Amino acid sequence: MRLRHLGADYPPSLVLILLADIMGESVGTLFAAAVMPGIMLAGLYIGFILIYGKFRPDLMPPIPDSERADLVGWALARKAVVALAPPLLLVGGVLGSIIGGIAAPTEAASVGAVFSIIIAALYRRLTVPIIWDAAHGALRISAMIFFILVAAQVFAIAFRGLQGEELVKDMLYLLPGGETGAIIFLMLLLFVLGFFLEWIEISYIALPLLLPFFVTQGTDMIWLAALIALNLQTSFLTPPFGWALFFLKGSAPPSITAGMIYQGVLPFIGIQALALLLLFNFPAIATWLPQAIGW
Repeated sequence: MRLRHLGADYPPSLVLILLADIMGESVGTLFAAAVMPGIMLAGLYIGFILIYGKFRPDLMPPIPDSERADLVGWALARKAVVALAPPLLLVGGVLGSIIGGIAAPTEAASVGAVFSIIIAALYRRLTVPIIWDAAHGALRISAMIFFILVAAQVFAIAFRGLQGEELVKDMLYLLPGGETGAIIFLMLLLFVLGFFLEWIEISYIALPLLLPFFVTQGTDMIWLAALIALNLQTSFLTPPFGWALFFLKGSAPPSITAGMIYQGVLPFIGIQALALLLLFNFPAIATWLPQAIGW
């Protein structure tokens, strides 16, 4: 049961919300900055699958003709609308209200809750057990995050009291390459930490120790936040922790082993590394949309 819900426990949008809190940027700005990198990453995924399918069609068998014959024309369009419209409406309502400056993240969460209740009612799945599970899950996640926040604050106070923050800043100044070298070091460090830690611990314990250096260097924090968010995506897929891998294992048939999933995810980790490299070399991918909106 835990594995089945693991992927839903930590929505990726929480990464941007936590980064906004740590970096002092508005959530709407970071959401806008994540749009183009997200589209780029999706495009790289699609391109890889199309090219791989061209050379290895045996690994991507088409839908049987009999099944395709049952859904043509308006029947196919109707099924697509019924399947896609509710989640797109939910995502658009939540993210659109944040990016548009209509609602704060807390208010947008209530928008999402209302839309979810409406969608569940339309699908005739709005039951007391469903509402109880949703409320219990939200309370558990909130309690866990607040516990980490409290522990992180205690750690930060002790670390700063022992001049640890100055030690980290001096270490970054000694790295070759200046600001660029420090960003590369940060990306490599986050990638390695993603092997063993969840992104919440990385965001609230590791990042606050390193970010003051980039503030003093005048680094574009919106671009840096997009780099960090994209890099943290690797922690969702990187063995041995990779909670997304456990989610996939819990949803896959028994014939699919964890080793198969670990091997299959390697190309996608490489794709994320390529997307990170593109974003590093072309900061406008992240900064263009916030600037176009006027943030």
